[in-house]
Order: sequence, then C-alpha cells, then structure tokens
Amino acid sequence: MTKKAKIKVIKKKDIQPIKKAVKDEKETKQEAARKMVSNVSSWVNDFQKRKRVETKQAIEQLFPKAPQTDSV
Repeated sequence: MTKKAKIKVIKKKDIQPIKKAVKDEKETKQEAARKMVSNVSSWVNDFQKRKRVETKQAIEQLFPKAPQTDSV
C-alpha cells in the first residue's frame, strides 16, 4: 500500500517573521521613469532611422547616381 506522508506542524510562535528589504519609493519611481523614457527614446530613434532609410531609397530611385542620357 501507499506510505503516509509526514505532516510537520508549525506553531505560530515558531514562525520567524520575514523581513523585507525596504526601498525608497522615490528610487523605484525614478528608475521606472528612466526605463520608460529610455524605451520611448529607442522607439523614436528606430522610427527616425526607418524614415531616413525610406527617404534615402526614394531619393535614389528618383535621382539615380548615373545620369541617364538620351541615345539619339
């Protein structure tokens, strides 16, 4: 048959309270704000880079590097 699992009884007075590390809320708010600004800044940079590449490609298509001459 199956063996019975052992159950350990812990009394409330035996439990030691867990001490949580207290952090300044200002630091965490500042860090969160920095992360948000960094994230948005990276989005803006990516958008600008993409726009530059698209604009460059459009200009190259409109004005090729080697001028076309008429073969008359």
